[in-house]
This record gives sequence, C-alpha cells and structure tokens, in this order.
Amino acid sequence: MAQAFDKDAVIRILNRILELELAGVVRYTHYAQMVYGFNRIPIVSWLNAQADESLLHARQAGELITSLGGHPSLGIGPLLETHQHDLGDILRESLAHEKEALKAYYDLLDCVRDRDVRLEEYARTLIAEEQAHQDEVDKMLRAPGQIRSAAGEAAS
Repeated sequence: MAQAFDKDAVIRILNRILELELAGVVRYTHYAQMVYGFNRIPIVSWLNAQADESLLHARQAGELITSLGGHPSLGIGPLLETHQHDLGDILRESLAHEKEALKAYYDLLDCVRDRDVRLEEYARTLIAEEQAHQDEVDKMLRAPGQIRSAAGEAAS
C-alpha cells in the first residue's frame, strides 16, 4: 500500500511543471516563427512538434492537479527572450529551459518516490522524455562529426 505524501507540495510542483510546459508552448512557437535559411522547413516542423509536446505535458500536469483536488495555475513560466535568433542561440535557450523543466520533474519524483506509483511513473516517464529531448538538442548543437557533447557536463 502506498505511503502518504505531501499533497500540497505535489500540487505546487505540478503547477510549476504546468507553468514551465506552457512557457515551452510559447517558446517553441516563437522559435518556429524566427527560423530562417535553407533548413527552415525541417527545423520549424521540429520546433512545432516540441510546442505540441509541451502542450500535452501541460495538460497531463493539469489533469493530475485536478485529480489531487488542486487548482491548475493560470500562470506561465519564465520566458527568456534574448532577441538572438541564430539557430544555435535558439537551441541553447531551449536547452536551458528544458533543464529547468527536468529539475521540476525530479523534484516531483523526490516527493512521491515509494509513495504513489502513478505519480512516480509519470515523473519517471517525463524525466526520460525530457532527458531524451536534451540529448537531441545537444546533438543538434554539435558540429558534423563531433562526438563529444556540445554542452559538456552541463548536458547531463
């Protein structure tokens, strides 16, 4: 049987996740509009897919919040706008945002580990997805033929 967990803390973390994921929707939508050049079409498609995934993640967090008796936030996470629209700058900003979201999912996991299977599996699944996304962005930042991480230890 599951042990009790701090429901208020979990709802706070889920609301932070909701806000970060909603910020991801705005961020990736904006980035997709700011891509120019020969590789625009596949990059825009990838960025739009990231926006769609962020919206799905936000909806999942909101559903969990209401299932726990909480109220989903109408807030949105921080939106960093450096006005640097080089693809490398966009990807580095994306990586920074994804690291913040990954931390929130780890915070959730820490709060529910061995206490609630559903929330633990949700956190683990999203951690795996966010880490895979970070790995993908890191590979995109590498020069052709570069084996080592573009972000060094920061990518892990």
